[in-house]
Amino acid sequence: MTTVYIDADACPVKTEAEQVSTRHKVPMVMVCNGGLRPPANPLVRVVYVEEGLDVADRWIAEHAGPGDVVVTADIPLAADCVTAGATVLKPDGEVLTDRNIGNVLANRNLMTDLRSADPLRPGSGKAFSKADRSRFSQVLDRTLTHARKAAG
Repeated sequence: MTTVYIDADACPVKTEAEQVSTRHKVPMVMVCNGGLRPPANPLVRVVYVEEGLDVADRWIAEHAGPGDVVVTADIPLAADCVTAGATVLKPDGEVLTDRNIGNVLANRNLMTDLRSADPLRPGSGKAFSKADRSRFSQVLDRTLTHARKAAG
């Protein structure tokens, strides 16, 4: 059965993911270190993991597999989940696959190196927009429709 896993600590599209998952009657698991209230929605579960570097990421990577959808902006976690057979969506709706994850991971590593070489360089991140939220919802909807058809 398909499950949607959310790397929830800094995810800006938790509400959108819950709406789409509920419409498709697909269970959703939000994984975090704390700070989230359990929702009243019976299809949504919150898993609280221990504090620590990448603990939530490791939990998701251990549980996600073929047929599942993972929502994360964490590229190393995305790479692990793609390797495990899960479909990975970034919060802006970009789909990460075995075809593009290598380039995305290499770019992430390059940017990390550049930032560490010039710590005074201002961030170049753009604001998260309504269009990003809308694109994410549309892509998740298509992804869950495809997953349900594939499952029979």
